[in-house]
Amino acid sequence: MPHRSDSRLLVLHGLRLKGVASAAAVAAAVGLPPATVAEELGSLVELGWVVQRDGLLSGFTLTDAGRTGHERALADELVTVGARSTVETGYDRFRRLNPGVLDACSRWQVRQIRGQLVRNDHGDARHDARVLADLDAALTGVRPVGERLAAALDRFSPYAPQLEDALDRVRSGDPEYVTRPIIPSFHTVWFELHEDLLVTLGLDRVSEIAGAGGGN
Repeated sequence: MPHRSDSRLLVLHGLRLKGVASAAAVAAAVGLPPATVAEELGSLVELGWVVQRDGLLSGFTLTDAGRTGHERALADELVTVGARSTVETGYDRFRRLNPGVLDACSRWQVRQIRGQLVRNDHGDARHDARVLADLDAALTGVRPVGERLAAALDRFSPYAPQLEDALDRVRSGDPEYVTRPIIPSFHTVWFELHEDLLVTLGLDRVSEIAGAGGGN
């Protein structure tokens, strides 16, 4: 059976991936009841691991102590479950797919016409179809990766269905579900999967780039 992270770790993890989020957004992201998330957030605020922000970008976010505690909890979980090799293999395969996804998302936003980069107005159906075909190929490639990860750690299970749902929405007439931030677009979900793999393994994007990786 896949390991189910405890509710506190899931709340910390949701905040780590989202950056700043409401209690409802965290609950939706990690699959916990809103009441459970609210209780955990209250405890984490008292502990000094989470603060609530007001203003333009409002919501809950991790403090430095919260980030440290989250990283320590993830490392302990990985040892307890014995899943490091599974996550490392998944991360290696993800990295092979990542440049193609970044390129496709870029081509969804801009096109090259007569040597000039211009904003993609989605008036060229063949151009957009090629981009979506590339994203479909990436989804096909990442789906078995997600299945192996989810067999070890349950919190990896939503990624492939969310990526598939994003492409379904695009094909149903909503082009924003390729790259728009905030909503669960293909790029948003792909970015969070990338971040999940990095933080689970105790890596960051700077060290990844230094090791000849690629960031989104």
